[in-house]
Amino acid sequence: MTQPTTYTGVDPITRKGRVLKVDRGVIQSDEVCAAHGLPILSPGLIDLQINGYCGHDLNGAMLAASEVEALSDELCTVGVAAYLPTLITASEQSLCQRIAAIKKAQQTLPRSKSMIAGIHVEGPSISLKKGPLGAHPAQHVRRPSIDEFERWQEAAEGLVSMITIAPEVDGAIEYIRHVSRQGVCVSLGHCDASEEDIVRAVDAGAKMSTHLGNGIDSMIPRHPNAIWAQLAEDRLSASLILDGHHLPSSTARSMIRAKGVNRAILISDSVQFAGMAAGRYSSNIGGEVDVSEEGRVSMAGTPYLAGSGTSLLDIVSGFPQFVGMPFFDGLTMATHNPAAMLGRCATLCVGERADFILFDLNDNVGTARVRDIIFDGISVLR
Repeated sequence: MTQPTTYTGVDPITRKGRVLKVDRGVIQSDEVCAAHGLPILSPGLIDLQINGYCGHDLNGAMLAASEVEALSDELCTVGVAAYLPTLITASEQSLCQRIAAIKKAQQTLPRSKSMIAGIHVEGPSISLKKGPLGAHPAQHVRRPSIDEFERWQEAAEGLVSMITIAPEVDGAIEYIRHVSRQGVCVSLGHCDASEEDIVRAVDAGAKMSTHLGNGIDSMIPRHPNAIWAQLAEDRLSASLILDGHHLPSSTARSMIRAKGVNRAILISDSVQFAGMAAGRYSSNIGGEVDVSEEGRVSMAGTPYLAGSGTSLLDIVSGFPQFVGMPFFDGLTMATHNPAAMLGRCATLCVGERADFILFDLNDNVGTARVRDIIFDGISVLR
């Protein structure tokens, strides 16, 4: 039987010192203390877009619940407390099989039961243009179908909670209106949309932009265009991949300033090759990918990215240096903001599971170093 453990740190919201007493995986008490000299005490991270990590892939030919659980096991060691397993464009049969496997893991396996907050289906109703299409297989891109959505939810037992769609595709607005009314968060992405398309989609219920600035043509009109339109739309939050490859630092800083810290969400968009050595790998979604020494994951022989090779923890730790903004803003974008998008709370409270991260922050150089990662009351830092 484990003994109660006490952790002290600075709350990133109030900036006050806290003393958390943890026993049997649960926060038993919370007291105030002096903050000077303490590490930052952050809730566990919430990632709304994970395709895979460290060799584990959600988009393989036949996904097993055990593979989902292995992914969850890896993710908790890099500070993720909750996540949305993300499935990209595929045939309906493949999507339903993978959705059912994720649901089985979430129902029956311990890590996944604790961590899986829903399922994110990215596609299949996206643009067929080469830039916006990205690494999605063109042969499975199709118009949105409410009947197919209902079959997804049947396989998921209601666990599908986010869908990425291009708002300009035929039938998108009716589809957005329907799934939004079912409580699903609709996010706009992989699109070649006009300002009018985006406004209609938001009027119909869309709430978010998927990895804004990516999943779009490399050459677009300077104005108007889909990026400006989404930045200007206050009803849309925006997810951003700040891994150093998807967006330049100046672009990231400008986007965050335009949306405001409270409407920006950090995601990893990590794929199975994240955390793996540099080299060329065969991808289950078709073709080969290159992983660079710097962790850039791209479709082999092309300039097109094929997801991220970075964990959300690395993105958060490097946030102040990369963006030139306070570390606490990055934490907000990786904890409280995604939690709010899911209708959850990211505050560490008495009676809740003890999932948190202790960071040592060096204000002089703007770096954050992980001191410890606590998941379910136990240190999992490797």
